[in-house]
Amino acid sequence: MKLIPRNPAFVERIRDQLTRQRFMQHIGFDLHTIEAGRTAGELTLQALHEQQDGFVHGGLVATLADIVAGFAACTLVEAHQDVVTGEIKISYFRKGVGDKLRAVGWVKKPGSRLHFCEAEVYAVDAHGHETLIAHATTTMIVL
Repeated sequence: MKLIPRNPAFVERIRDQLTRQRFMQHIGFDLHTIEAGRTAGELTLQALHEQQDGFVHGGLVATLADIVAGFAACTLVEAHQDVVTGEIKISYFRKGVGDKLRAVGWVKKPGSRLHFCEAEVYAVDAHGHETLIAHATTTMIVL
């Protein structure tokens, strides 16, 4: 399915929104891919991202999935609209260990009031090998 943005300046709009995304900046996540219905980004792992056993905290993984799914949905709305997360379900497949996390989000089915999205989060080791560690399904509410 070809996804058509309703705002031709969606990339610029999202880049502007990213300058105000303080939490993303705080955790070190960089959204580097912005396409119609799809976004992706990376985070270099640090000790502050770990839970008590040294793995990536599950809340961080869910946050990255939420960010990429939400911005993927945002690529398809009108200039005067925005999106917020209405629902997120995340499945964890493996523990998060590595040097980086890479997250990819996409719109599965756009709608006028709701966008149904998915996201995957990968752990990336020092050699660039990626391991899928989580998958999320989300419902984004169009405001």
